[in-house]
Amino acid sequence: MDSFRTHPLYRIHNIDSAMSSMFSFYKKHFIVLFITSLIMSLITQYISGMIDMAELQGITDPAEMVEKLRQYIGPMVIISLISLLFSTIIHYYVIYNPLDSGTNIINSAIRSLRYFIPYLIIMVLFAFVGSFALAIGLLAIVIGVLFAALYLAMIYFFILPILLVEGPGIANAISRSLVLSHRKFWSNYGWTAAFVVLLLVVSIILSGLVLLPFSGSLLKVLADPEIATPVTDLAKNPLYLILSAAVNALTFPLFSVFAVIFYFNALAGEQRATIVEEEPFSEDNGGVSVNDLYARPEPDDMAGPDVTDENRNKA
Repeated sequence: MDSFRTHPLYRIHNIDSAMSSMFSFYKKHFIVLFITSLIMSLITQYISGMIDMAELQGITDPAEMVEKLRQYIGPMVIISLISLLFSTIIHYYVIYNPLDSGTNIINSAIRSLRYFIPYLIIMVLFAFVGSFALAIGLLAIVIGVLFAALYLAMIYFFILPILLVEGPGIANAISRSLVLSHRKFWSNYGWTAAFVVLLLVVSIILSGLVLLPFSGSLLKVLADPEIATPVTDLAKNPLYLILSAAVNALTFPLFSVFAVIFYFNALAGEQRATIVEEEPFSEDNGGVSVNDLYARPEPDDMAGPDVTDENRNKA
C-alpha cells in the first residue's frame, strides 16, 4: 500500500486541488485516454444502431414498450459490458502507469481482466440495490431522486479503485466503499455533486458543438418540439455518430481519473488518521516528535553486558 504514496494523484485534496490534479493528469495522458475511449465509443455507437430510437419514441402503450425493450435487451447488455470493461482498463492504467512506466494501455487491458468479473458482479448487485434506492427516492419526488442518484454515484466511484488497489475481493470492495464514502459523508457527497455538475456542463457544451453542423434540424425541433424526426434521423448520420463518439471519448476518461483521486484522497486521510492515533503523546511540548515514534532503549540495553552497578546508576 505504501508504494501508492508516490502516485501523483495520492494526497489529501480539497475540491480545487482535486479538479486541478484531474485535468493535469488528463492532459498529460490525453492521447492514450482519448484513443482508448474513442475505440469504446465507436463500438458502442455501432451496437446502439441496432436499437431503433425513433420506433421507441412512437410507442405510447406501456405493455408494447416493455415488449419492444425486451427485443433490445441483447444490444443493451453488450453495450453495458463493453463500457464496464473499458472502464476497468482505464482505471488500471490511471492507477499503475505513473508507478511503472512499463504499464501501457495494452498490458493494462490484459492485467485488468482479473478484476473485471468481480467488478461485474458488484455492478449487478449495485444496480439491483440502486433501483430500490431510486424507487424510494421517487417518494420524495425530484429532490429524493437526485439525492439517491448522487449517493449511489458517490459509492460507485470507490468500487473499482478499491478492487484494483486492495484486491479483487467482492465483500471487501463493497464494505470498504461504504466505509470510505461515509467516513466524510458530506464532503464526499459534495465532491460527487460538483463533479457530476461539471461533467453535465461540459457534456452539454460539447453536444451543442456537435449539433452545429446539423443546426437546421435542431432549430426545427426547438421551434416545434412535436417534430422529433429530424433529431432521430441524426442517429443514422455517419458524421454525427463519429462526432458523438469523439465527445463521449473526451469525457469518459474523466470518470476514471476522478474516481482514483476520490479514492486516494480518502485513503491518504485514513492513513494519516491512523498514524495520529498511534503516535504517543509528548508531555514536554504537547506535541509529537519523530523520536516518539520509536521505542527508546533502556539504560541496561545501552550499557552492554559488562556494565557495573555503579555505571548503571550513573546511566
